[in-house]
Amino acid sequence: MVNDSGQLYTMEGVAAGIIMLLTVYIVISTTSIYTAGDTHITDMQLEQLGSDVLAMMDTPNAKDLKSDLETYINMTNSTGSTGFKNMFLDYCNAKTKGTPDDLHISANVTYRSGDEIKGYQLVAPDDSWTGRESAVRVTRWVQLDYLSGRTAYAGAREQAVLVEVLLWRT
Repeated sequence: MVNDSGQLYTMEGVAAGIIMLLTVYIVISTTSIYTAGDTHITDMQLEQLGSDVLAMMDTPNAKDLKSDLETYINMTNSTGSTGFKNMFLDYCNAKTKGTPDDLHISANVTYRSGDEIKGYQLVAPDDSWTGRESAVRVTRWVQLDYLSGRTAYAGAREQAVLVEVLLWRT
């Protein structure tokens, strides 16, 4: 014989099945959340590394009056740019062990001369730069003293110049 109590058990079973399927769906969908911020964590780490390196280079030693960064900016020959690039990459790769990162840089200096904004390239990008790399831009304002002897920075006063570094991995 079939009565109404059998129909009640069927409806309970269907409701319980729907609740279990809904629970499984919620659990699976919450464990695989994709956020757009996760894709740029390596870029943020690379930007922080470059910012820290520029800060280290802008800190003078106890015996020097000028920082290494100020010294490299004041050099006008290619030795200055090679020295800047080597020191920057050495600081970037300062690790206890392991192989060094495959980092590349390009650096520019921008300054004001009278009413004009001028600049020059401190480090030219190498052959690995195609423009499609995920490069990060790191900047630092550097205070230069007028006694440094650099004639491009006109005026008998201190001046701030902007050092801009593009940093990327290949």
